[in-house]
Formats: sequence, C-alpha cells, structure tokens
Amino acid sequence: MEKLKDFSQIVAQAERGELVFPTSVNAALRLQLALADPDCHIEDVIRKVLGEPVLAARTVALSNSATFNRSGDTITSVRAAVMRVGYRNLYTMAAAMVVRQFGSRIRDAGLRAQAAQLWQHTAHVAALAHVIARKLTAVDPDTALFAGVVHEAGGFYLLSRADEMPGLLDDPAEWMGAAQEIITREMMRKLSIPESVGMAIVSLRDATLTPPPLGLRDTLLIAKQLAPVASPLAVAQPPARSAALLRFVTDNAELDRILLESAAEAESMSAALLV
Repeated sequence: MEKLKDFSQIVAQAERGELVFPTSVNAALRLQLALADPDCHIEDVIRKVLGEPVLAARTVALSNSATFNRSGDTITSVRAAVMRVGYRNLYTMAAAMVVRQFGSRIRDAGLRAQAAQLWQHTAHVAALAHVIARKLTAVDPDTALFAGVVHEAGGFYLLSRADEMPGLLDDPAEWMGAAQEIITREMMRKLSIPESVGMAIVSLRDATLTPPPLGLRDTLLIAKQLAPVASPLAVAQPPARSAALLRFVTDNAELDRILLESAAEAESMSAALLV
C-alpha cells in the first residue's frame, strides 16, 4: 500500500511539472543549457568543459573514437576534442552527464547495479542508433546519438527516487503504462529535449516495427533490440508487438552487413560514452 502511495506521489509530481532533481543534476543541467546557447563563445565552451573533468574526459574519448577520428591522429587536448566533435555532439555529451548524475548518488547496492546496467544499455543503444541512422533509416546520425543517450532518462529518474523509497520498483509492471509515459514526457520537457526527439522516445513503449524502418523511433527500436546489454527496467512486450521487430533483426542480410562493417565504430563510440 505504501509503495503504491509513493509511486502515485511521483506521478502526481510529474503531472504538475514538479519532478525532484538532486543538486548534482541541476548543476549538470545548467552546463547543458549553457552549451546549447548559440551565442556561447568557443573559449567559454572550452572553459565550461574544462570545469567538468568527467565531461572533458568523455569528450576527448569521443573525439578519438572511430566515428570521429578518421585520420588516426589521437587527440589529447579538450580544445582539439571540442573542435573535432562539434557543438552538437558536445551537447550530447553534456546530456549524457545529466542523465548519469541521477545514478551517481544512489546508495542502495542493488539499485546502483541497475543504474550501471541501464547506462551500459544506453551507451550501446546510442552507438548503434548512430550507425543505423547513417546506414539504414536515413535519420540524422547526430540526432540519433543524442536520442539514444537520453531515451532512458525516465528510468534513471525512477531509480534515483527508488533509492529514497525502498521497494518502489520491485514490480516493474506496476509503473509501466500511462504512468511511465507521464514521467517520461515531463523528463523530456525538464531536460529541454526537442519535441521531435521527445515524441520518438515517448512512443517507444507501445511501438511495433513495420518494415522498412523509417524515422527516429524505428531507429531506436532496432538499436534497443540489438543492444548486447538489456535494460534492467524492460518489461516483456506482447508477442504480436515484438514479432515483427524480432524477425527484422534476426533474418536480415543487409542489417547483418551493416553491423559487421560498423562493429568497430559502434564499439568505439559506446566505449567513449562509458568512460
């Protein structure tokens, strides 16, 4: 009874636009918004990145991934890394820092392990979405990367709240459905996610694949199905809804070729996100 009361409280807060963010998330969010400012000068950007050592390390790692380091020249400075990956991908790395902050303060060992697994899933989905967008679904790859990074933001939020409310997520079926959608929608708004990206993410819950795959939602659906690490918060979909997606990814010569050609690239990018 108490667990249902706690969950109802979280949903009510989301409906009112009152999601509770820890201080560390608010600080990371302010940095993300600053980096989104088109008038932010390059020197200000570099100073902001240098002021966040974790973001600086991840930006340098991403700049040296196979996707961005076509020349093979290793970068060791933040300035060169920012110039190589560009503002849009730097914004994505800042968004990744925001999302990961939700799991960084979790005290419960079980929830902390779930948060770590959820980020592994997220990193693989983001890297695969970038490849699939570029080679299969004709979606902007940088947008797909960004969407992959933030698509589980609602799950990270619930894990952080579960740390304060023991047992909240013991039965995932209880928080799926309309309640999860309410929380995810508010997270998209709170994180200033573009509407088109937010709609693709919100629609994942009830989505099915009708080949040929098109658009950002289908890109994320395929990436999530292919990710080698599953989300710890995933709930089994009805067989009829998942059958088409499963058939597409298990019996598709073109997709197999794309994944084989891009395996090193996807692995390199997901490793950079996991730094």
